[in-house]
Amino acid sequence: KTRRHGYDGRGQVVLHEGADVDAAWSALHAAPSILESFVPFRRELSLVVARAGDGRIAAYPLVENVHRNGILHLTKAPAGALRDGQQRRAEEQARVLLEALDYVGVLSIEWFELEDGSLVANEIAPRVHNSGHWTIEGARTSQFANHVRAIAGLPLGSTDRLGFAGMVNVIGNLPEVSDLLSLSGAHVHLYGKEPRAGRKLGHVNVRADSEGERDALMERVAAVLGHG
Repeated sequence: KTRRHGYDGRGQVVLHEGADVDAAWSALHAAPSILESFVPFRRELSLVVARAGDGRIAAYPLVENVHRNGILHLTKAPAGALRDGQQRRAEEQARVLLEALDYVGVLSIEWFELEDGSLVANEIAPRVHNSGHWTIEGARTSQFANHVRAIAGLPLGSTDRLGFAGMVNVIGNLPEVSDLLSLSGAHVHLYGKEPRAGRKLGHVNVRADSEGERDALMERVAAVLGHG
């Protein structure tokens, strides 16, 4: 992957065998790059945390992310079927990082969950993060509100979730907003960007009383968006 300007599936090429190197180098336009070993993982999990100036830390539940073509497609909050201790281990790793950096504000960490349940850090984002957008309607205090609270020296708000929440990204094409708003429990957030292939144009949050209801509603949102 390229060392700079790589995001949302850009600046990344997967090598399946040695013969792929020349084509990958060409695809990356010979930009300064790094070579990483491929990690066979079960799924991706992420954690959004906030740290105040006084050192207090508040963590949201671990969530599960699903990507398509290197772009975040959807997030489910909380992640289903967590192994014993995964939330605690994720929060502890986040705490060590936040304190080492003397960080104030919201930060997110993505992990690969391996088959044995261990977590391998994949990405760190020192900011509010796409995988935390569900908190707008799905938590008592959104990641955005807690970021402002942290940097303004105000007490952090509760990170408790409100039922089962999810987020589906609007990518590439804008849907008929009325079709999305007709889905009970769906909340539409658009960014005012011009449509472009692979571009995040907004997201749709959902909230439900059960995991099954949440997942079914996310499927209906994805169908309206044409994600299939």
